Amino acid sequence: MSALLDLALPFARLLDPETAHGLALRALSCLPPRPAGADDGRLAVEAFGLSFPNPVGLAAGFDKEAEVPDAMLGAGFGFVEVGTITPRPQPGNPRPRNFRLVEDRAVINRYGFNSGGHGPAKARLTARAGRPGLVGVNVGANKDSADRTADYVSGIKAFAELASYFTANVSSPNTPGLRDLQEEKALDELLARVIEARDSAAPGVPLLLKIAPDLALAHLDGVVQVARRRGVDGLIVSNTTITRPATLRASARGEAGGLSGRPLFPLATRMLAETYVRVDGAFPLVGVGGIDSAATAIAKIEAGARLIQLYSGLVYEGLGLAPRIKAGLLAHLARENVTLAALTGRRARDMVAAPFPA
Repeated sequence: MSALLDLALPFARLLDPETAHGLALRALSCLPPRPAGADDGRLAVEAFGLSFPNPVGLAAGFDKEAEVPDAMLGAGFGFVEVGTITPRPQPGNPRPRNFRLVEDRAVINRYGFNSGGHGPAKARLTARAGRPGLVGVNVGANKDSADRTADYVSGIKAFAELASYFTANVSSPNTPGLRDLQEEKALDELLARVIEARDSAAPGVPLLLKIAPDLALAHLDGVVQVARRRGVDGLIVSNTTITRPATLRASARGEAGGLSGRPLFPLATRMLAETYVRVDGAFPLVGVGGIDSAATAIAKIEAGARLIQLYSGLVYEGLGLAPRIKAGLLAHLARENVTLAALTGRRARDMVAAPFPA
């Protein structure tokens, strides 16, 4: 089925991106659950108290409603993150809200946390309970919520017995005011309440925080300090960017929303390295943004990522991307006679010493 989906990619690009994505999810949901093939032991990663068979994860946003986690695990991903899921159903922003920048190998989206709410996703994850594979749950807040922190707490409680780990998404650019939760005082309050809920409802389940790539470095200092003080288990670096590199060529480059894909790679990777040196080994990092090959995956790991995630790369590379990245990682490890652990962060300090990406 994954091979057929890859063959359908050129035709899918003739459709509206959101329509094409929905058709892909429908096709994947028809697959019977099947375990992924065993990964080479050199790809195994220990992080947040969990054992990952390989470091290549599916980022949130692909499977918002927890419809196809097992199909994606079967496609070779070492872990899958579903969501973002809000407590109550909400439609998100009006369509069109997803735009391909084909010339730039990029995507702009302004979905705005479209979500069926906790109920349907919880039912689906309950139905798969007991199956192998790590499935994280990315939780968010409703747009009209009077207490957004309470929405994150609600997400922890709703999925307490189902999530391999949680991600608090405070960095989407498409919900007005959401990124304000990255301000030091607001973030401190949010993490205090969310960690209290986690410790009560889901003790031992890791809690990750997903941050924006657009933070000023002084602001990043504050975020890392709060995260370390409150004891989060890891950071995901990063979400989409509201910046627009001057190199963009596609006509859709002026659309509002978060930019992902290849043009995000330099900024997101630099912010990953900046975060790595600030975290100083306190917890692992997940590197996201612009990964579409083994080479970009290796660069993320060398910038400080213990694990990586991708999504937009699938739009252009298809479901065979995860296996190709894993094969490229193994070839690199053999060629250099190193381990993944030895690669992690080894170029981070060189990266932060270089000029900042334009």
